[in-house]
Amino acid sequence: MDDGVQDPLLQEENELLKRRLEKLQAWRQKGIAPYALRFDRTDSTARLHERFRDLPAGEDSGYRTSVAGRLMALRRHGKATFADIMDAEGRIQILATLDGLGDPRYEDFLMLDIGDFVGVNGVVFRSKRGELTVRVEQFSLLSKSLRPLPEKWHGLRDVELRLRRRYLDLLVNPETRERMLIRSRVVKELRRFLDERGFLEVETPMLHPIPGGAAAKPFKTYHNALGQELYLRIAPELYLKRCVVGGLEKVYELNRNFRNEGISYKHNPEFTMLEFYWAYADYNDLASFLEDMLSEVILKVKGELVFPYQGRELDFRPPWERVRLLEAVSEAVGTRLGPDTPMEDMVVLAERHGVSVEKGWGKGKVIAELFEKLVEPELWNPTLVMDYPKEVSPLAREHRDNPFLVERFELIAAGRELANAFSELIDPVDQRERFLEQLRMRERGDEEAHRLDHDFLLALEYGMPPTGGLGLGVDRLVMLLTDAHSIREVILFPHLRPEEV
Repeated sequence: MDDGVQDPLLQEENELLKRRLEKLQAWRQKGIAPYALRFDRTDSTARLHERFRDLPAGEDSGYRTSVAGRLMALRRHGKATFADIMDAEGRIQILATLDGLGDPRYEDFLMLDIGDFVGVNGVVFRSKRGELTVRVEQFSLLSKSLRPLPEKWHGLRDVELRLRRRYLDLLVNPETRERMLIRSRVVKELRRFLDERGFLEVETPMLHPIPGGAAAKPFKTYHNALGQELYLRIAPELYLKRCVVGGLEKVYELNRNFRNEGISYKHNPEFTMLEFYWAYADYNDLASFLEDMLSEVILKVKGELVFPYQGRELDFRPPWERVRLLEAVSEAVGTRLGPDTPMEDMVVLAERHGVSVEKGWGKGKVIAELFEKLVEPELWNPTLVMDYPKEVSPLAREHRDNPFLVERFELIAAGRELANAFSELIDPVDQRERFLEQLRMRERGDEEAHRLDHDFLLALEYGMPPTGGLGLGVDRLVMLLTDAHSIREVILFPHLRPEEV
Protein backbone atom coordinates (compact mmCIF):
# COMPACT_ATOMS: atom_id res chain seq x y z
CA MET A 1 0.00 0.00 0.00
CA ASP A 2 1.38 3.43 -0.96
CA ASP A 3 1.20 5.70 2.10
CA GLY A 4 2.91 8.58 0.29
CA VAL A 5 6.19 8.19 2.18
CA GLN A 6 9.20 7.63 -0.07
CA ASP A 7 11.95 5.19 0.89
CA PRO A 8 14.80 7.43 2.22
CA LEU A 9 17.43 5.29 0.45
CA LEU A 10 15.57 5.64 -2.84
CA GLN A 11 15.16 9.37 -2.24
CA GLU A 12 18.93 9.70 -1.64
CA GLU A 13 19.68 7.73 -4.85
CA ASN A 14 17.34 9.95 -6.85
CA GLU A 15 19.05 13.06 -5.48
CA LEU A 16 22.48 11.69 -6.44
CA LEU A 17 21.18 10.86 -9.92
CA LYS A 18 19.85 14.41 -10.25
CA ARG A 19 23.24 15.87 -9.29
CA ARG A 20 25.08 13.69 -11.77
CA LEU A 21 22.70 14.64 -14.56
CA GLU A 22 23.51 18.26 -13.76
CA LYS A 23 27.23 17.44 -14.05
CA LEU A 24 26.59 15.73 -17.36
CA GLN A 25 25.06 18.93 -18.66
CA ALA A 26 27.95 20.95 -17.22
CA TRP A 27 30.50 18.83 -19.13
CA ARG A 28 28.58 19.45 -22.35
CA GLN A 29 28.44 23.18 -21.67
CA LYS A 30 32.25 23.12 -21.39
CA GLY A 31 32.35 21.62 -24.89
CA ILE A 32 33.56 18.25 -23.58
CA ALA A 33 31.79 15.15 -24.93
CA PRO A 34 30.98 13.02 -21.85
CA TYR A 35 30.89 9.79 -23.87
CA ALA A 36 34.07 9.37 -25.88
CA LEU A 37 34.57 7.26 -28.99
CA ARG A 38 37.92 5.70 -28.04
CA PHE A 39 41.14 6.17 -26.08
CA ASP A 40 44.72 5.19 -26.89
CA ARG A 41 46.18 3.40 -23.88
CA THR A 42 49.68 1.96 -23.77
CA ASP A 43 49.46 -0.11 -20.60
CA SER A 44 47.12 -2.09 -18.39
CA THR A 45 47.27 -1.69 -14.62
CA ALA A 46 48.68 -5.20 -14.26
CA ARG A 47 51.45 -4.49 -16.76
CA LEU A 48 52.51 -1.39 -14.86
CA HIS A 49 52.56 -3.21 -11.53
CA GLU A 50 54.67 -5.98 -13.07
CA ARG A 51 57.06 -3.64 -14.86
CA PHE A 52 57.71 -1.46 -11.81
CA ARG A 53 57.41 -4.03 -9.03
CA ASP A 54 60.99 -3.23 -7.91
CA LEU A 55 60.68 0.58 -8.06
CA PRO A 56 61.64 1.89 -4.59
CA ALA A 57 59.30 4.02 -2.48
CA GLY A 58 59.61 7.73 -3.28
CA GLU A 59 61.26 7.10 -6.67
CA ASP A 60 60.14 8.49 -10.05
CA SER A 61 60.44 6.04 -12.99
CA GLY A 62 60.48 8.71 -15.72
CA TYR A 63 58.20 6.41 -17.72
CA ARG A 64 55.21 8.01 -19.42
CA THR A 65 52.10 5.88 -19.70
CA SER A 66 48.47 6.11 -20.72
CA VAL A 67 45.98 4.02 -18.78
CA ALA A 68 42.20 3.93 -18.63
CA GLY A 69 39.55 2.54 -16.35
CA ARG A 70 36.70 3.22 -13.97
CA LEU A 71 37.21 5.53 -11.00
CA MET A 72 36.69 3.43 -7.87
CA ALA A 73 37.89 5.86 -5.20
CA LEU A 74 38.52 9.60 -4.88
CA ARG A 75 40.44 11.28 -2.05
CA ARG A 76 40.43 15.07 -2.41
CA HIS A 77 43.01 17.08 -0.46
CA GLY A 78 42.71 20.67 -1.64
CA LYS A 79 45.34 21.16 -4.34
CA ALA A 80 45.97 17.40 -4.74
CA THR A 81 43.54 14.56 -5.41
CA PHE A 82 44.31 10.87 -5.27
CA ALA A 83 42.11 8.37 -7.06
CA ASP A 84 42.04 4.67 -7.91
CA ILE A 85 41.17 3.47 -11.39
CA MET A 86 40.23 -0.11 -12.18
CA ASP A 87 40.51 -1.97 -15.48
CA ALA A 88 39.93 -5.65 -16.28
CA GLU A 89 43.26 -6.66 -14.70
CA GLY A 90 43.38 -4.63 -11.50
CA ARG A 91 43.76 -1.17 -10.00
CA ILE A 92 46.33 1.61 -9.87
CA GLN A 93 46.49 4.88 -8.00
CA ILE A 94 46.58 8.20 -9.86
CA LEU A 95 47.48 11.65 -8.53
CA ALA A 96 46.08 14.91 -9.97
CA THR A 97 47.42 18.24 -8.69
CA LEU A 98 46.67 21.87 -9.31
CA ASP A 99 50.34 22.46 -10.22
CA GLY A 100 50.41 19.53 -12.63
CA LEU A 101 47.13 20.21 -14.46
CA GLY A 102 46.71 23.95 -13.99
CA ASP A 103 43.49 25.76 -13.50
CA PRO A 104 40.78 25.18 -14.89
CA ARG A 105 41.71 21.55 -15.77
CA TYR A 106 42.17 20.70 -12.12
CA GLU A 107 38.68 22.08 -11.47
CA ASP A 108 37.46 19.77 -14.23
CA PHE A 109 39.13 16.83 -12.51
CA LEU A 110 37.29 17.70 -9.30
CA MET A 111 34.02 17.33 -11.21
CA LEU A 112 34.65 13.60 -11.68
CA ASP A 113 32.61 11.07 -9.71
CA ILE A 114 33.27 7.53 -8.57
CA GLY A 115 32.07 5.28 -11.38
CA ASP A 116 33.21 7.57 -14.22
CA PHE A 117 35.53 6.10 -16.85
CA VAL A 118 38.67 8.17 -17.41
CA GLY A 119 41.79 8.01 -19.51
CA VAL A 120 45.02 9.28 -17.98
CA ASN A 121 48.40 10.26 -19.40
CA GLY A 122 51.28 10.75 -17.01
CA VAL A 123 54.49 9.56 -15.34
CA VAL A 124 54.75 6.46 -13.17
CA PHE A 125 56.26 6.87 -9.68
CA ARG A 126 56.02 5.14 -6.33
CA SER A 127 54.71 7.24 -3.46
CA LYS A 128 56.55 7.58 -0.15
CA ARG A 129 54.01 5.14 1.28
CA GLY A 130 54.99 2.59 -1.37
CA GLU A 131 51.93 2.91 -3.65
CA LEU A 132 52.58 2.69 -7.42
CA THR A 133 51.01 5.84 -8.86
CA VAL A 134 50.54 7.70 -12.14
CA ARG A 135 51.07 11.47 -11.87
CA VAL A 136 48.36 12.93 -14.10
CA GLU A 137 49.57 15.27 -16.84
CA GLN A 138 46.44 14.96 -18.98
CA PHE A 139 43.10 13.23 -18.50
CA SER A 140 39.96 12.59 -20.52
CA LEU A 141 36.43 11.84 -19.39
CA LEU A 142 35.52 8.71 -21.35
CA SER A 143 32.08 7.85 -19.96
CA LYS A 144 30.00 9.67 -17.35
CA SER A 145 28.39 7.43 -14.72
CA LEU A 146 24.92 8.63 -13.77
CA ARG A 147 24.29 6.26 -10.88
CA PRO A 148 26.51 5.83 -7.82
CA LEU A 149 28.17 2.45 -7.38
CA PRO A 150 27.00 0.42 -4.38
CA GLU A 151 29.30 0.05 -1.42
CA LYS A 152 30.55 -3.54 -1.21
CA TRP A 153 29.16 -4.37 2.21
CA HIS A 154 26.29 -1.92 2.50
CA GLY A 155 24.96 -1.53 -1.02
CA LEU A 156 25.14 -5.03 -2.52
CA ARG A 157 24.67 -7.63 0.19
CA ASP A 158 21.28 -8.84 -1.02
CA VAL A 159 21.87 -12.10 -2.89
CA GLU A 160 19.05 -11.64 -5.38
CA LEU A 161 20.15 -8.08 -6.14
CA ARG A 162 23.71 -9.33 -6.80
CA LEU A 163 22.40 -11.92 -9.25
CA ARG A 164 19.91 -9.62 -10.90
CA ARG A 165 22.46 -6.80 -11.36
CA ARG A 166 25.49 -8.93 -12.00
CA TYR A 167 27.32 -6.01 -13.62
CA LEU A 168 27.41 -4.31 -10.21
CA ASP A 169 28.34 -7.55 -8.47
CA LEU A 170 31.34 -7.89 -10.81
CA LEU A 171 32.38 -4.31 -10.07
CA VAL A 172 32.31 -4.36 -6.28
CA ASN A 173 32.86 -8.01 -5.34
CA PRO A 174 36.30 -9.35 -6.36
CA GLU A 175 35.28 -12.92 -5.47
CA THR A 176 32.58 -12.80 -8.16
CA ARG A 177 35.11 -11.67 -10.77
CA GLU A 178 37.48 -14.43 -9.68
CA ARG A 179 34.73 -17.06 -10.05
CA MET A 180 34.08 -15.98 -13.61
CA LEU A 181 37.80 -15.95 -14.44
CA ILE A 182 38.08 -19.50 -13.06
CA ARG A 183 35.09 -20.54 -15.15
CA SER A 184 36.77 -19.20 -18.27
CA ARG A 185 39.98 -21.05 -17.44
CA VAL A 186 38.09 -24.31 -16.86
CA VAL A 187 36.47 -24.11 -20.31
CA LYS A 188 39.81 -23.25 -21.90
CA GLU A 189 41.57 -26.21 -20.24
CA LEU A 190 38.80 -28.66 -21.16
CA ARG A 191 39.11 -27.58 -24.77
CA ARG A 192 42.88 -27.84 -24.69
CA PHE A 193 42.79 -31.35 -23.20
CA LEU A 194 40.41 -32.65 -25.85
CA ASP A 195 42.08 -30.82 -28.76
CA GLU A 196 45.46 -32.27 -27.83
CA ARG A 197 43.98 -35.78 -27.96
CA GLY A 198 42.58 -35.45 -31.44
CA PHE A 199 38.98 -34.50 -30.66
CA LEU A 200 37.20 -32.19 -33.11
CA GLU A 201 34.98 -29.42 -31.76
CA VAL A 202 31.67 -29.22 -33.62
CA GLU A 203 28.44 -27.26 -33.39
CA THR A 204 25.07 -28.97 -33.55
CA PRO A 205 21.57 -27.44 -33.68
CA MET A 206 20.03 -25.76 -30.67
CA LEU A 207 16.57 -25.90 -32.23
CA HIS A 208 15.37 -29.50 -32.53
CA PRO A 209 12.28 -30.83 -34.31
CA ILE A 210 12.24 -33.65 -31.72
CA PRO A 211 13.66 -33.17 -28.22
CA GLY A 212 16.03 -36.02 -27.43
CA GLY A 213 19.20 -37.18 -25.77
CA ALA A 214 17.96 -36.86 -22.17
CA ALA A 215 14.94 -37.41 -19.96
CA ALA A 216 13.72 -33.84 -19.48
CA LYS A 217 10.91 -31.40 -20.27
CA PRO A 218 11.79 -29.13 -23.22
CA PHE A 219 11.03 -25.51 -24.01
CA LYS A 220 8.81 -25.24 -27.06
CA THR A 221 8.78 -22.57 -29.77
CA TYR A 222 7.37 -22.17 -33.29
CA HIS A 223 9.09 -21.43 -36.59
CA ASN A 224 6.76 -19.30 -38.71
CA ALA A 225 8.42 -19.84 -42.10
CA LEU A 226 8.54 -23.62 -41.70
CA GLY A 227 5.15 -23.80 -40.00
CA GLN A 228 6.74 -26.16 -37.49
CA GLU A 229 7.02 -26.60 -33.74
CA LEU A 230 10.62 -26.69 -32.54
CA TYR A 231 12.26 -27.33 -29.17
CA LEU A 232 15.30 -25.84 -27.50
CA ARG A 233 17.71 -28.71 -27.13
CA ILE A 234 17.79 -30.65 -23.90
CA ALA A 235 21.01 -32.40 -25.03
CA PRO A 236 23.17 -32.57 -28.20
CA GLU A 237 23.62 -36.35 -27.94
CA LEU A 238 21.67 -37.60 -30.94
CA TYR A 239 23.28 -35.06 -33.29
CA LEU A 240 26.79 -35.79 -32.02
CA LYS A 241 26.16 -39.50 -32.62
CA ARG A 242 25.12 -38.67 -36.17
CA CYS A 243 28.58 -37.09 -36.54
CA VAL A 244 30.16 -40.40 -35.51
CA VAL A 245 27.99 -42.24 -38.03
CA GLY A 246 29.31 -39.78 -40.62
CA GLY A 247 32.91 -40.72 -39.87
CA LEU A 248 33.93 -38.05 -37.30
CA GLU A 249 35.39 -40.50 -34.82
CA LYS A 250 36.21 -38.14 -31.94
CA VAL A 251 33.89 -35.13 -31.53
CA TYR A 252 32.93 -32.78 -28.73
CA GLU A 253 30.72 -29.79 -28.11
CA LEU A 254 30.76 -27.25 -25.29
CA ASN A 255 27.13 -26.35 -25.42
CA ARG A 256 24.14 -24.72 -23.79
CA ASN A 257 21.27 -27.01 -22.92
CA PHE A 258 17.76 -25.93 -21.93
CA ARG A 259 15.33 -27.80 -19.67
CA ASN A 260 11.92 -26.53 -18.66
CA GLU A 261 12.17 -27.73 -15.09
CA GLY A 262 12.53 -26.41 -11.58
CA ILE A 263 15.18 -24.00 -10.35
CA SER A 264 17.33 -24.98 -7.37
CA TYR A 265 20.84 -24.53 -5.99
CA LYS A 266 22.02 -27.11 -8.55
CA HIS A 267 19.61 -26.50 -11.45
CA ASN A 268 19.20 -23.58 -13.88
CA PRO A 269 16.88 -23.67 -16.94
CA GLU A 270 19.90 -23.20 -19.21
CA PHE A 271 23.27 -24.64 -18.36
CA THR A 272 26.61 -25.55 -19.93
CA MET A 273 27.65 -29.10 -20.78
CA LEU A 274 30.73 -30.63 -22.30
CA GLU A 275 29.67 -33.65 -24.33
CA PHE A 276 32.04 -35.84 -26.35
CA TYR A 277 31.92 -39.10 -28.33
CA TRP A 278 34.82 -41.44 -28.96
CA ALA A 279 34.61 -44.19 -31.58
CA TYR A 280 35.95 -47.64 -30.62
CA ALA A 281 35.92 -46.82 -26.89
CA ASP A 282 33.63 -48.14 -24.13
CA TYR A 283 32.61 -46.87 -20.72
CA ASN A 284 35.71 -48.31 -19.04
CA ASP A 285 37.88 -46.24 -21.40
CA LEU A 286 35.76 -43.19 -20.60
CA ALA A 287 36.13 -43.66 -16.84
CA SER A 288 39.94 -43.62 -17.09
CA PHE A 289 39.85 -40.72 -19.57
CA LEU A 290 37.60 -38.65 -17.30
CA GLU A 291 39.89 -39.29 -14.34
CA ASP A 292 42.88 -38.07 -16.36
CA MET A 293 41.02 -35.08 -17.83
CA LEU A 294 39.56 -33.69 -14.62
CA SER A 295 42.66 -34.26 -12.50
CA GLU A 296 44.75 -32.37 -15.08
CA VAL A 297 42.23 -29.56 -15.60
CA ILE A 298 41.67 -29.05 -11.87
CA LEU A 299 45.41 -29.04 -11.18
CA LYS A 300 46.05 -26.43 -13.91
CA VAL A 301 43.17 -24.19 -12.82
CA LYS A 302 43.34 -24.55 -9.05
CA GLY A 303 46.92 -25.69 -8.48
CA GLU A 304 45.86 -28.56 -6.19
CA LEU A 305 43.65 -31.65 -6.23
CA VAL A 306 42.70 -31.53 -2.53
CA PHE A 307 40.80 -28.40 -1.55
CA PRO A 308 37.97 -27.26 0.72
CA TYR A 309 34.40 -27.18 -0.50
CA GLN A 310 31.66 -25.81 1.76
CA GLY A 311 33.80 -26.35 4.85
CA ARG A 312 34.81 -29.92 4.01
CA GLU A 313 37.85 -31.35 2.22
CA LEU A 314 37.30 -32.62 -1.33
CA ASP A 315 39.96 -34.95 -2.77
CA PHE A 316 40.20 -35.35 -6.55
CA ARG A 317 43.47 -37.30 -6.52
CA PRO A 318 43.18 -40.39 -8.71
CA PRO A 319 42.36 -43.20 -8.60
CA TRP A 320 38.77 -42.43 -7.66
CA GLU A 321 36.59 -44.92 -5.83
CA ARG A 322 34.31 -47.08 -7.98
CA VAL A 323 31.07 -48.61 -6.72
CA ARG A 324 28.33 -50.60 -8.43
CA LEU A 325 24.91 -49.01 -8.22
CA LEU A 326 23.01 -52.18 -7.32
CA GLU A 327 25.44 -53.00 -4.54
CA ALA A 328 25.33 -49.44 -3.17
CA VAL A 329 21.52 -49.33 -3.10
CA SER A 330 21.29 -52.83 -1.61
CA GLU A 331 23.62 -51.78 1.20
CA ALA A 332 21.61 -48.59 1.80
CA VAL A 333 18.26 -50.43 2.18
CA GLY A 334 19.73 -53.41 4.03
CA THR A 335 18.69 -56.11 1.58
CA ARG A 336 19.87 -57.33 -1.82
CA LEU A 337 17.97 -55.79 -4.75
CA GLY A 338 17.99 -56.96 -8.36
CA PRO A 339 15.85 -58.11 -11.26
CA ASP A 340 14.59 -61.07 -9.20
CA THR A 341 13.29 -58.92 -6.34
CA PRO A 342 9.45 -58.92 -6.39
CA MET A 343 8.02 -55.55 -7.38
CA GLU A 344 5.76 -55.54 -4.31
CA ASP A 345 8.81 -55.80 -2.05
CA MET A 346 10.50 -52.94 -3.90
CA VAL A 347 7.44 -50.71 -3.47
CA VAL A 348 7.37 -51.39 0.28
CA LEU A 349 11.11 -50.69 0.58
CA ALA A 350 10.84 -47.51 -1.45
CA GLU A 351 7.97 -46.08 0.57
CA ARG A 352 9.76 -47.03 3.80
CA HIS A 353 12.62 -44.82 2.65
CA GLY A 354 10.50 -41.89 1.50
CA VAL A 355 10.32 -42.70 -2.22
CA SER A 356 6.76 -42.62 -3.56
CA VAL A 357 6.47 -45.10 -6.45
CA GLU A 358 4.50 -43.71 -9.38
CA LYS A 359 2.31 -45.60 -11.78
CA GLY A 360 4.27 -47.12 -14.67
CA TRP A 361 7.58 -47.41 -12.82
CA GLY A 362 9.46 -50.65 -13.20
CA LYS A 363 12.08 -52.17 -10.92
CA GLY A 364 14.92 -50.28 -12.57
CA LYS A 365 13.25 -46.90 -12.01
CA VAL A 366 12.58 -47.69 -8.34
CA ILE A 367 16.22 -48.69 -7.80
CA ALA A 368 17.42 -45.51 -9.53
CA GLU A 369 15.17 -43.35 -7.36
CA LEU A 370 16.39 -45.11 -4.20
CA PHE A 371 19.96 -44.40 -5.31
CA GLU A 372 19.24 -40.69 -5.77
CA LYS A 373 17.50 -40.48 -2.39
CA LEU A 374 19.79 -42.61 -0.20
CA VAL A 375 23.20 -43.02 -1.80
CA GLU A 376 24.04 -40.05 -4.04
CA PRO A 377 23.87 -37.37 -1.29
CA GLU A 378 26.37 -39.36 0.82
CA LEU A 379 29.08 -39.63 -1.85
CA TRP A 380 31.49 -36.81 -1.10
CA ASN A 381 34.85 -37.50 -2.74
CA PRO A 382 34.64 -38.21 -6.50
CA THR A 383 33.08 -41.64 -7.01
CA LEU A 384 32.36 -43.50 -10.25
CA VAL A 385 29.00 -45.23 -9.86
CA MET A 386 28.91 -48.07 -12.38
CA ASP A 387 26.15 -50.04 -14.14
CA TYR A 388 22.70 -48.42 -14.13
CA PRO A 389 19.34 -50.14 -14.71
CA LYS A 390 18.41 -50.43 -18.38
CA GLU A 391 14.96 -48.97 -17.70
CA VAL A 392 16.40 -45.52 -16.95
CA SER A 393 19.10 -45.60 -19.65
CA PRO A 394 17.41 -45.96 -23.06
CA LEU A 395 20.45 -44.77 -25.06
CA ALA A 396 23.08 -46.93 -23.34
CA ARG A 397 24.35 -50.36 -24.41
CA GLU A 398 23.11 -53.41 -22.51
CA HIS A 399 25.66 -54.63 -19.99
CA ARG A 400 27.86 -57.44 -21.32
CA ASP A 401 27.25 -59.52 -18.17
CA ASN A 402 23.76 -58.55 -16.99
CA PRO A 403 20.78 -57.77 -19.28
CA PHE A 404 18.99 -55.89 -16.44
CA LEU A 405 21.75 -53.25 -16.54
CA VAL A 406 23.55 -51.05 -19.06
CA GLU A 407 27.18 -50.00 -19.37
CA ARG A 408 26.78 -46.57 -17.84
CA PHE A 409 28.49 -44.68 -15.06
CA GLU A 410 27.99 -41.37 -13.32
CA LEU A 411 30.65 -39.33 -11.55
CA ILE A 412 29.30 -38.15 -8.20
CA ALA A 413 31.16 -35.56 -6.14
CA ALA A 414 30.01 -33.50 -3.14
CA GLY A 415 26.72 -35.39 -3.23
CA ARG A 416 25.69 -34.49 -6.78
CA GLU A 417 26.07 -35.78 -10.33
CA LEU A 418 28.99 -34.23 -12.19
CA ALA A 419 29.25 -36.44 -15.30
CA ASN A 420 27.32 -39.20 -17.06
CA ALA A 421 28.77 -41.68 -19.58
CA PHE A 422 27.76 -44.76 -21.61
CA SER A 423 28.98 -47.45 -23.85
CA GLU A 424 26.61 -46.23 -26.54
CA LEU A 425 23.77 -48.33 -27.93
CA ILE A 426 24.57 -48.80 -31.62
CA ASP A 427 22.14 -51.63 -32.45
CA PRO A 428 19.30 -49.93 -34.40
CA VAL A 429 16.82 -52.75 -33.70
CA ASP A 430 17.44 -52.61 -29.95
CA GLN A 431 17.34 -48.80 -30.01
CA ARG A 432 13.96 -48.83 -31.79
CA GLU A 433 12.56 -51.15 -29.11
CA ARG A 434 13.88 -48.92 -26.36
CA PHE A 435 12.29 -45.86 -27.99
CA LEU A 436 8.97 -47.69 -28.30
CA GLU A 437 9.11 -48.59 -24.61
CA GLN A 438 9.77 -44.92 -23.85
CA LEU A 439 6.65 -44.03 -25.86
CA ARG A 440 4.65 -46.48 -23.77
CA MET A 441 6.02 -44.79 -20.66
CA ARG A 442 4.87 -41.40 -22.02
CA GLU A 443 1.41 -42.85 -22.58
CA ARG A 444 1.42 -43.94 -18.93
CA GLY A 445 2.11 -40.35 -17.90
CA ASP A 446 5.91 -39.97 -17.83
CA GLU A 447 6.37 -36.53 -19.45
CA GLU A 448 10.18 -36.85 -19.39
CA ALA A 449 10.36 -40.14 -21.30
CA HIS A 450 12.30 -40.02 -24.59
CA ARG A 451 10.52 -39.51 -27.91
CA LEU A 452 10.95 -41.51 -31.07
CA ASP A 453 13.47 -39.94 -33.46
CA HIS A 454 13.07 -41.68 -36.82
CA ASP A 455 15.99 -39.89 -38.47
CA PHE A 456 18.34 -40.93 -35.68
CA LEU A 457 17.22 -44.53 -36.10
CA LEU A 458 17.81 -44.18 -39.85
CA ALA A 459 21.34 -42.98 -39.15
CA LEU A 460 22.00 -45.99 -36.90
CA GLU A 461 20.76 -48.31 -39.63
CA TYR A 462 23.61 -47.09 -41.84
CA GLY A 463 25.99 -48.31 -39.14
CA MET A 464 27.74 -46.71 -36.17
CA PRO A 465 31.05 -48.00 -34.78
CA PRO A 466 31.38 -49.05 -31.13
CA THR A 467 31.40 -45.72 -29.29
CA GLY A 468 31.64 -44.25 -25.83
CA GLY A 469 29.98 -40.95 -24.97
CA LEU A 470 30.25 -38.66 -21.95
CA GLY A 471 28.57 -35.49 -20.68
CA LEU A 472 30.13 -33.25 -18.02
CA GLY A 473 28.31 -30.47 -16.18
CA VAL A 474 30.62 -27.45 -16.53
CA ASP A 475 28.64 -25.25 -14.13
CA ARG A 476 28.76 -27.88 -11.39
CA LEU A 477 32.48 -28.39 -11.87
CA VAL A 478 33.04 -24.64 -11.48
CA MET A 479 30.89 -24.69 -8.33
CA LEU A 480 33.32 -27.15 -6.75
CA LEU A 481 36.41 -25.19 -7.79
CA THR A 482 35.07 -21.85 -6.50
CA ASP A 483 33.40 -23.09 -3.30
CA ALA A 484 29.99 -21.95 -4.58
CA HIS A 485 26.93 -23.45 -2.92
CA SER A 486 24.52 -22.42 -5.69
CA ILE A 487 24.80 -22.85 -9.45
CA ARG A 488 23.54 -19.27 -9.78
CA GLU A 489 26.86 -18.04 -8.36
CA VAL A 490 28.84 -19.46 -11.30
CA ILE A 491 26.50 -18.41 -14.12
CA LEU A 492 26.95 -14.79 -15.16
CA PHE A 493 23.25 -14.10 -15.66
CA PRO A 494 21.12 -16.81 -14.02
CA HIS A 495 17.36 -16.91 -14.49
CA LEU A 496 15.30 -15.29 -11.74
CA ARG A 497 11.65 -14.57 -11.18
CA PRO A 498 10.52 -11.26 -12.73
CA GLU A 499 11.42 -8.29 -10.57
CA GLU A 500 8.44 -6.67 -8.84
CA VAL A 501 8.00 -3.05 -9.84
